[in-house]
Amino acid sequence: MSFTLSEVVPWGRSYDEYVSMFSLSPTDLKQKILGCGDGPASFNSILTSRGGSIVSVDPAYAFTTEEIKNRIRETYEVVLDQTRKNKDEFLWESISSVEELGRIRMSAMESFLKDFEKGKAEGRYQAGSLPHLSFNSKDFGISLCSHFLFLYSEQLSDKFHMASIKELCRVAQEVRIFPVLELGSKKSRHLKPVISKLEKENYHIEIKKVTYQFQKGGNELIIIKSPNCKASRSAAA
Repeated sequence: MSFTLSEVVPWGRSYDEYVSMFSLSPTDLKQKILGCGDGPASFNSILTSRGGSIVSVDPAYAFTTEEIKNRIRETYEVVLDQTRKNKDEFLWESISSVEELGRIRMSAMESFLKDFEKGKAEGRYQAGSLPHLSFNSKDFGISLCSHFLFLYSEQLSDKFHMASIKELCRVAQEVRIFPVLELGSKKSRHLKPVISKLEKENYHIEIKKVTYQFQKGGNELIIIKSPNCKASRSAAA
């Protein structure tokens, strides 16, 4: 296997964060949802417990619960130390401290770990990664991508972003990506070029402000629909 768990720094966000980050309405939550790159987030476990329909995809799901748990233990304090060093990049309002952030993230990851084996057996957690997904066209109503595309703009090329977004649009009626910043709390270097290329191919683009903001300036998501889907309002970054 070319992918190893040592490449991953697990950091799971909560159900409430997902709802706020992606501006998910009660109607949205009733759709069949794909979470791409969810890692150890608790969104899948909690949405499923509330009767929702969701599949999460991440390369880390090829590993066992114990392997993922051990990796969380190995990296947890490292992430918090890095957050302390870069504290000025974040807004400490809804989350008041690095210590509280750690508690919130660990609670979400523990919820994931408790659900992982059951969810994997049910097909709710599937090993996979962009830009190639194993689903049929329009299998999902909404596809969500949290803290992967655009955030890692230095590591991932604009070609990778284009291929990944087109693949997400293939499998879902609507794609939502959050945030549109890259590391360092600056607008992704790929955002304008990717929007320009997609609009030339008649994809429908909307940049939408959301109530969630932890990374400074990180209160926008991008909504994308393929040319054959109902148009939404277009907005350039």
